[in-house]
Amino acid sequence: MKNIFRFSVISVFICTLLVFTSCSSTKVERVDTDTITDLSGYWNDTDVRIVADSLIADCVNAPAITNYVRTNGKLPVVIVGSFRNDSDEHIDTSILTKKFETALINSGKVDFVASASERGELRTEREEQQSWASEETAKRLANETGADFMLIGSVKTMVDQADKTSSRTYWVYAELIDIESNRKLWIGENSEIKKIIKRSNVRM
Repeated sequence: MKNIFRFSVISVFICTLLVFTSCSSTKVERVDTDTITDLSGYWNDTDVRIVADSLIADCVNAPAITNYVRTNGKLPVVIVGSFRNDSDEHIDTSILTKKFETALINSGKVDFVASASERGELRTEREEQQSWASEETAKRLANETGADFMLIGSVKTMVDQADKTSSRTYWVYAELIDIESNRKLWIGENSEIKKIIKRSNVRM
């Protein structure tokens, strides 16, 4: 009897384990990068794409860039400043700034220099070259290209909520500023991202 009881307990345990294992299985589906996905209602890759495409097109065609080329006979040099996250959620704004930088460089209408965080690493490398690289290949100190314009921006949200329904509207701003004079040469705004989120009472 003891053996039968022990066998029964083990069988029940194994069956229970199998049930829980099958319930907790993970399914992964690959989708096209242009597929719109919005699982939580918060900022996501689709929002980045919509905002970046809109603001970049506006920035590339800004009169300030055309006027600079006409007046100086060369492309303006741009440096990326900070894109502040002034929203109520965690947003990695570096993705947005990198999309800006990539698109503007590829447009052929501006030149870019390394950002403040990147410059430190480059300066360290140049300083080490003075001691360790050959005289023919060592890069000169104090020979950096100064930027003409700085690109900065911010992401803001407005949230409205009643019971279990809420709306989230995102405002994204980008500004191109003349570094020497502090004049704002271009300001872009995108407020196309608005979401209505309805939470269910069901809890799993």
